[in-house]
Amino acid sequence: MDFKSDITKKFFAKQDIGGAESINDLRDKEFSGKSLTAEEKFALANFDTYRLKVLNSQEDEEKFHQHYRQLQVISNLGDWREFLKDEYS
Repeated sequence: MDFKSDITKKFFAKQDIGGAESINDLRDKEFSGKSLTAEEKFALANFDTYRLKVLNSQEDEEKFHQHYRQLQVISNLGDWREFLKDEYS
């Protein structure tokens, strides 16, 4: 086993720290060839729509980058089930 995979398994396993499955986890799952459920696909589509809406509504570069960073955190750490809610449809 190489160093990178060894260190991530030892220290950064989401399940060990109680982390929920995120949007980016779904993307990784899909990219690795695993099938997504209809709900998972719906959440991905809703997140993408929400992300574009938020970023396209920014009027200056500083706010754009601030929201971009926030969306990165949400996609990495937030529970993907959040994007099943009607407010993101």
